[in-house]
Amino acid sequence: MSRRASGGLRPFPRLRAATFVERPNRFLVRCRLGRRRTGPVIDAYLPNPGRLRELLFAGVRLGLVENPPTSTSRTAYTAVAVFKEGRPVMLHTHRTNDVARHLIETGRVPGLEGATVVKAEHKVGHSRFDFLLRRGGEDLLLEVKSCTQFSGRVAMFPDAVTARGARHVLELAELARGGVQTAVLFVVQWPDSRLFAPDYHTDLNFARALLASRRDVTVIALGIGWTTRLALDETHRPRPCSIPWELIEQEAVDRGSYLLVLALDEALTLPVGALGEVRFPAGFYVYVGSAMANLAKRIERHRRKRKRFHWHIDYLRDQATFVDALPIRATDRLECELAEAVRALSGWSTPGFGASDCDCESHLFGFDTDPRDLPAFQEMLLRFRMDRLETLAGVRPPANEGLRPYAPVGRYPLVP
Repeated sequence: MSRRASGGLRPFPRLRAATFVERPNRFLVRCRLGRRRTGPVIDAYLPNPGRLRELLFAGVRLGLVENPPTSTSRTAYTAVAVFKEGRPVMLHTHRTNDVARHLIETGRVPGLEGATVVKAEHKVGHSRFDFLLRRGGEDLLLEVKSCTQFSGRVAMFPDAVTARGARHVLELAELARGGVQTAVLFVVQWPDSRLFAPDYHTDLNFARALLASRRDVTVIALGIGWTTRLALDETHRPRPCSIPWELIEQEAVDRGSYLLVLALDEALTLPVGALGEVRFPAGFYVYVGSAMANLAKRIERHRRKRKRFHWHIDYLRDQATFVDALPIRATDRLECELAEAVRALSGWSTPGFGASDCDCESHLFGFDTDPRDLPAFQEMLLRFRMDRLETLAGVRPPANEGLRPYAPVGRYPLVP
């Protein structure tokens, strides 16, 4: 950790450039070292358990740091940043606490002004919280989360199910009801974010835990920016994100639409109810469905093979490999709009499949490769999950304020 004379923060003094190739497991990325296509392919430790699918695409630029000789890591490098639109997004979840400490000590966290850090990794009962602070002579327990999922002006956390995160939030609420001050700080690694919400699409339990605790626990979301050398941008103060609690409560429901991703290793011809014999080429398939009640149970049904066939998708699911299920929770019916968006990205469709009760051409679409690895597919998913929330909340930039383009001069301008 280094601090510049001006008081700035630079967690990683020297970055090495690399390009992302693949992610063999949650804590490992395979990348090509250097900026040239001829560089060696290496493995690097990734200290981030999130899915990061909206950030890690083949060919995107990474920032690595060389591990010291005393490191216990099995790799020579650690991946600490990924570049999006020319801007770095800090990925190192463990070092986010260093950022939080710096922001607290310099008085730039709204709601925590005047607080000082007493202790890190403070244990209470069977749980360990990130910081014990002191403010106005009283103790305050703080949990810190790094948020790397954003689209437009909206940021969401988490991007993967976190039972530990939900448990910590509920424990903080219980401690608060016992007279202890508590808070959760979401450090949003993107300066353009103006709105924050728990990702109820990905983890409904965490969203509900945060909703249930919001009157007892101080919830803060703070957008920060980084320079191209991964120094905390000091040209503008970190910007708080608003949290539309009433809207979140309205939308964080177990209903909505979903994308079911399946895979066929070889072409098959199957009987599909009233559709008769249908040929399915080898490849990946995305089925667009909806459940305006008990969405989680519907998705769980699709995971199972042994069941009575009821929908068109049951016939294909019986032969195909389950890959993923991506819920889009909403009070509105978005199924047909979602089907049209997937159709525009797909390689082919199966006429009439899953569209018996609507005017859509199909609700089943084929892809040659895993659609989750396509930037356009991830952008589409974020549009329905996050940009829609921005529209519902009415977050719009003033007429004279636009998101200015990246300036490749070592720093990028932040929206005032």
